[in-house]
Amino acid sequence: MSENSNNKVKRGLKTRHVSMIALGGSIGTGLFVASGSVISQAGPGGALVAYLLMGLMVYFLMTSLGEMATNTPVSGSFAVYSSKYVDPALGFAMGWNYWFNWAITVAVDISTAALVMKFWLPNMPSWIFSAITLALILLINALSVKAFGETEFWMSLIKVITIFVFLAVGVLTIFGIMGGHFIGLSNFTYHKAPFVGGIPMILSVFVVAGFSFQGTELVGITAGESDDPSEAVPKAIKDVFWRIILFYILAIIIIGAIIPYTSSDLLGSSATDVAISPFTIVFKRAGLAAAASVMNAVILTSVISSANSGMYASTRMLYSMAHQGYAPKIMGTTNRRGIPVAALVATTVVSLITFITSVEGPQIYLWLVAASGLTGFIAWVGIALSHFRFRRAFIKQGHSLDELKYHATWFPTGPVITLILCILVICGQNISAFANFDWKQIGITYISVPLVLILYIAYKIKKKTHLVPLDKMDVSPSNVNVEDKK
Repeated sequence: MSENSNNKVKRGLKTRHVSMIALGGSIGTGLFVASGSVISQAGPGGALVAYLLMGLMVYFLMTSLGEMATNTPVSGSFAVYSSKYVDPALGFAMGWNYWFNWAITVAVDISTAALVMKFWLPNMPSWIFSAITLALILLINALSVKAFGETEFWMSLIKVITIFVFLAVGVLTIFGIMGGHFIGLSNFTYHKAPFVGGIPMILSVFVVAGFSFQGTELVGITAGESDDPSEAVPKAIKDVFWRIILFYILAIIIIGAIIPYTSSDLLGSSATDVAISPFTIVFKRAGLAAAASVMNAVILTSVISSANSGMYASTRMLYSMAHQGYAPKIMGTTNRRGIPVAALVATTVVSLITFITSVEGPQIYLWLVAASGLTGFIAWVGIALSHFRFRRAFIKQGHSLDELKYHATWFPTGPVITLILCILVICGQNISAFANFDWKQIGITYISVPLVLILYIAYKIKKKTHLVPLDKMDVSPSNVNVEDKK
């Protein structure tokens, strides 16, 4: 393929694409399946509190990212902002951390897609489904950014429609219109409900709730290729906040009302067991016989959507790092359609190798998956820290807030709350391992933390970087690494 001499990605994402991509990133197996385990552990009330607090934190995070993304819309935004507003060494660590996270997530998702397909075709070899899924997302990402946006829009729309149908069926079931008998809210006061285990248990399920919301930060990546970031990003943030509250909170209320938290159906929920998805159980109790097949199709859509978004995010991050000097220059080249082909191929190769290890070396694969486990939360810490210093520098340099195209909510409270909750989630990821002095589990769980520290310290020592002074920080509006749509 011939290369574009400008080596810049092209804008092509419509406002509706950005909104739906951000929303789709926050709705997946975390809601469709893992929400059941949260209710079983903390009770319906505890689950509501956990998701509300985590949803509030994600909203603050999104507004922080939105303020920076509308001021400087770039692909690979997290690494750029960390470099410009904190320390180039942090940008280096954050960029590779985020790329590593999504490259491995793509491999996990294509493995999961194969397991989900086993529901219909149990005798087919798993690698065939994984190969088809990887080829599909590679093709979508290689075509154009518009092809990616359209694909994500429709797959996210499927998830949204499913939730609306679920909410309607759930309400009808609660009132006995479907399912045969009135349930009401009796399960909210059943046994130890609504709050099971008190505050400690609520804190323990923060981790699961947090994972459910990961992917919302994709709006920062898409800003660099949006036709109009100043319109698309604020709209996406506003839409995502209200839809998260609507979908997650109402879904938790309905699941908690229909299924007792003590139900064995809610225990041991996994992303690939559609039979114990709380959505499937609710549909079955309403008398819908085809519920399992329908939900399996929706979960498959969610997994493919996650892999598709992961391929896009990791490719753009690698492309951006090449332009900052953090990755080989070839990764920063694009073809005539504005696709960073070298970065796309490199990410695909890493995902493929990671997938192969799941077959040839399961232990290596498990370590890789564990290593990517906390990287999303680490990226959120970087976003909150970058925004805190960006706003302080903006004011110190004599700028007026009126110059900003979008204002973050509750500064500085928002970024501070985000930092505190993210650090709590990171530290509380596996408290039981510390209590039992299980050093192997501690290593598996927290391996991503020392990896990021090593990247940060190594780059800092080699390049002798320093914290960027507030008065020297470049906070002026720009359109770095973006080519206008033609």
